[in-house]
Amino acid sequence: MRFHRIIALVVFLVSFLTPCFAHHMAVVVNKENKVDNVTAVHLGKLFRSEIKKWPDGKAVVLVLHKKSEGETETLERLIKMSPAELKALIATHKDSIVIAASDADVLKIVQSTPGAVGLVEIHSVDNTINVVRVGGKLPMESGYLPH
Repeated sequence: MRFHRIIALVVFLVSFLTPCFAHHMAVVVNKENKVDNVTAVHLGKLFRSEIKKWPDGKAVVLVLHKKSEGETETLERLIKMSPAELKALIATHKDSIVIAASDADVLKIVQSTPGAVGLVEIHSVDNTINVVRVGGKLPMESGYLPH
């Protein structure tokens, strides 16, 4: 009987105390981009296409998913736009927004495009890109904006 209680406790702890990785997004940029930290306000301006150039003069290229629930939720909170407004933004900024089918595609595009910035689920992050801190925090740290 005691063994079953221990197993039940272990299952409980693993189930409820392990961080949930669903929809934990990371802001990623091209390796050449030296920006490693942005404020939430600055990030919102980047994703609303209000800021067109990085400090080094390279054009900002937004890499967005064709369909990603996590990205959609993050963008709605970050840029404070409805889905219809976001769709209109994409339509009016086709020259600076690239649409990707998957996290793998976002990473490939960001990796090969100077000035590119995108959002990917944290489990997709690899060493081909740089992860940007938001407000000094990295993904999975309390207060990292795009959760």
